[in-house]
Amino acid sequence: MELLEYLMDLLNSIDEEIVLVDTNHKIVFLNIAAKKNYKERFGENLEGKSIFNCHNENSKKIILDVFEKLKQGEDKVEIEGTPTKRSFVLAVRDSQGKLVGYFEKFETR
Repeated sequence: MELLEYLMDLLNSIDEEIVLVDTNHKIVFLNIAAKKNYKERFGENLEGKSIFNCHNENSKKIILDVFEKLKQGEDKVEIEGTPTKRSFVLAVRDSQGKLVGYFEKFETR
């Protein structure tokens, strides 16, 4: 099995939704949990579409604000917190540290 296959299997085995977005705000990957969750609301194929198609105006502003922080070097930005759950946006960087994308991560308290 190739490394890419292992990585895809790893991402698809995670129960939490993973939506990877590039620096042009295009969705490049959804794991199985994300596809299952977003299928009813947004249709079958979100890959290649703008992340902004899935968010309201307030969320778009938050995404752009967080993206600026990631571009300026932050690697993890908290965007939402409740007593039971926290939400972060994490940077994805290449081997030289260049920002190539981002994704949202949820943590249960």
